[in-house]
Amino acid sequence: MNLFQKILKVGLVWLALIPVSWSSSAVPANQVLVGKGVYTVLFWEVYQAELFAESRPWQSNQEYSLTLTYLRNFEGKAIAQRSVEEIRGLGFQDEQKLKSWLEVMLEIFPDVVEGESLTGVRQASGSTAFFKDGEAIGRIEDPEFSRWFFGIWLDENTSAPQLRLQLLGQS
Repeated sequence: MNLFQKILKVGLVWLALIPVSWSSSAVPANQVLVGKGVYTVLFWEVYQAELFAESRPWQSNQEYSLTLTYLRNFEGKAIAQRSVEEIRGLGFQDEQKLKSWLEVMLEIFPDVVEGESLTGVRQASGSTAFFKDGEAIGRIEDPEFSRWFFGIWLDENTSAPQLRLQLLGQS
């Protein structure tokens, strides 16, 4: 066995030691449910959202997770484009960065069918890890992205203020 194979073997063993809670659910085991609600457009239910955090009340500087369980089918492209529209609606004006973020989200976000979940985990470093039904699908290292992306649901200026209150456990 050469050096590369040994390093690869050690790496695979290390990966096997990652906590099991991440394999069945994207939400870290140390997080608790803060709040949940259903996002609707007119009379159509679009997804159920659940916010998990290390403690209550939610704090933007801690590690937290947001899971969206879709109640309809959507293309990943539509999810990414809508995310950019929502970020822009919050007041983010750097179009170059939005374009860059969109390109990465287009690569990460898969199509979803009714009942499937996408989870974003805001990590302590400020990066964002994404999961589909508990399986890792991508990561964005930019803490600025994390702030604006989760702001879609958690910022005071969200386009869904009632859902925000439900997620924060205030409704």
